[in-house]
Amino acid sequence: MKAGFSIFKSTSFSLLLIVLVCATVLVWAWQRTPLLTAFLPPNSLLQLSPEDKDNQPVLTVGRNGTAETSTGLVEAEVKHDQKMELKTDVQFMEFAPPPERSENTSSTTGKEQYNENVNDQGCNYAKGKWVLDNSRPLYSGFHCNKWLSHMWACRLMQRKDFAYEKLRWQPKNCQMEEFEVSKFLERMRDKTLAFVGDSLGRQQFQSLMCMITGGKESHDVIDVGKEYGLVMPHGGTRPNGWAYRFSSTNTTVLYYWSTCLCDLEPINTTNPETDYAMHLDRPPGFLRQFLHKLDVLVLNTGHHWNRGKLKANRWVMYVGGMPNTNRRLAMIGDAKNFTIHSIVNWVNSQLPKHPHLKAFYRSISPRHFVNGDWNTGGSCDNTTPMSIGKEVLQDESSDYSAGNAVKGTGVKLLDITALSQLRDEGHISHYSTKAAKGVHDCLHWCLPGVPDTWNEILFAHISATSVINS
Repeated sequence: MKAGFSIFKSTSFSLLLIVLVCATVLVWAWQRTPLLTAFLPPNSLLQLSPEDKDNQPVLTVGRNGTAETSTGLVEAEVKHDQKMELKTDVQFMEFAPPPERSENTSSTTGKEQYNENVNDQGCNYAKGKWVLDNSRPLYSGFHCNKWLSHMWACRLMQRKDFAYEKLRWQPKNCQMEEFEVSKFLERMRDKTLAFVGDSLGRQQFQSLMCMITGGKESHDVIDVGKEYGLVMPHGGTRPNGWAYRFSSTNTTVLYYWSTCLCDLEPINTTNPETDYAMHLDRPPGFLRQFLHKLDVLVLNTGHHWNRGKLKANRWVMYVGGMPNTNRRLAMIGDAKNFTIHSIVNWVNSQLPKHPHLKAFYRSISPRHFVNGDWNTGGSCDNTTPMSIGKEVLQDESSDYSAGNAVKGTGVKLLDITALSQLRDEGHISHYSTKAAKGVHDCLHWCLPGVPDTWNEILFAHISATSVINS
């Protein structure tokens, strides 16, 4: 009995010792590894105002990717569920090309530079609320004919309500410097600002041109598109972009059309019907050629990443100079995310070589189709401002892919997704001048309108971080 008791006592002591060791290891691992919080129940990524201070509906995004309000459902641009979001970091550890290293790395790069860029302004401009401002709009939608496409000038259409022009974005707990033409031109003296992206990037470009000129033509503004190869191609209907210079301060503002932010080249140059290699890991040739001439760069992509667009444009995915064979990258969402990471990493690798360059990636502009898509009866008939809500209180971007891509880089995030999500009444809707009867445009915005705010936030970033130094 005494021997049995000793064995039992010894076994109990061993078990107790094992439990103590395991508990110690778990506590140590918890302190050392914040990523263990990933095993906790995830919160919704897009969470706008958590309280209904002014009887405004509260907007959140559920796990199925739809935005849900207290009054119903509206479409959100968050298409992946939480499971896919948690997988993203793992995917790009495997797929995304690592940032290039310059031999001259005297300037701050990588995560240190990113943290420095975030902390130097002390304000999250994406967090705040929409307020009425009768001094709006910043320019006339009737008169900005030189820069504003008629298909986006809702004042020239049959629309009768223009309350959407009277809203101003007000960041929470901080002041956003008011946009002033003279201040903008002076801070951009002898500098070039470039928008590179899709039609939403073009809208932001046209908005800024109207904001700077007040919608008026001037002899001070010179077309310098030829300097950047932005000329009408043979047989084309429009150039690949536009560039204008304000001669008083030698300030250049340009836009280059690149819907996918990757390099496109014909596979067979002798065949006019050839497919095009869509190099997911290679930046557009325009950027490789002209990056050294740019001082502020704003990138965007997103809405052209669908099977229909790829098929219509005859784009074939390439990686490493060869047709893609990776089955996971063959998925449109993964290919888009891979490309966003690739372009951000490439730009980040160029920052030490071009210390004057300040780069931004603009988060996705939300669509507001309900009851279908653009070609299946989807619509956006609301004309009442702030009917979804008016306040954004979340700290992180609703565009997970964009927010994740810029982390650890010197590329800043121009975060406009959540604040634009509240503005479903600001789209062109069924007033489009080109769409077929019954087709709504719930993707592009009326101008003046929401993209003006994107440029105000861009100007605030430029001002707050003092990115333009002589």
